[in-house]
Amino acid sequence: MSEKDKMHTGELYLPGDEAIMAEQELCLEKLYDYNHTRPGEHEKRAQLLTELFAEIGTGCYIEPPFHANWGGRHCHFGNDIYANFNLTLVDDTHIYVGDSTLFGPNVTVATAGHPLLPELRIKQYQYNFPVHIGKGCWLGAGVVVVPGVTIGDNTVIGAGSVVTKDIPSGVIAYGNPCRVIREINEHDREYYFKDRKINYDDII
Repeated sequence: MSEKDKMHTGELYLPGDEAIMAEQELCLEKLYDYNHTRPGEHEKRAQLLTELFAEIGTGCYIEPPFHANWGGRHCHFGNDIYANFNLTLVDDTHIYVGDSTLFGPNVTVATAGHPLLPELRIKQYQYNFPVHIGKGCWLGAGVVVVPGVTIGDNTVIGAGSVVTKDIPSGVIAYGNPCRVIREINEHDREYYFKDRKINYDDII
């Protein structure tokens, strides 16, 4: 099995492999083009995202600068996903994100890790495990998601959280390490922030 094949199996591999680096560089060249588009170049940005990503739906927008080890090559985005500034996707293997999910600024989603044994790290070994983020989620500013994690649909991850384990659907979770605080409930249908009530007459 080649080093490139091992990228998606969870096995230890050498990311400095010549064939891997040559392919990765091509992806990063295109990512450079995306990050150097002008604010008004909406169509160009949308086109580049379709070239960068493994899959990307309609209505997606990523604020530059956008950082990704493979430029999005192993990322699968649904429809209507928004990412604020400095989204970092360590996409050495696959990242899946469902429709209508929001990323705050400075969110990091990582699939890559390194062995705890220093002798292996010195040899530059790495392993990758995919990340799954459901539809309708909101990851607040500065959230970090580590390799192998799954976040369920419609879940909110509070700002600054480090998500080290799976989080179920329909909950509010935060902290370091991130933990479930409560379910999203009827109170949230009445109030959108602290004591501020939702005026449904104004909702389009």
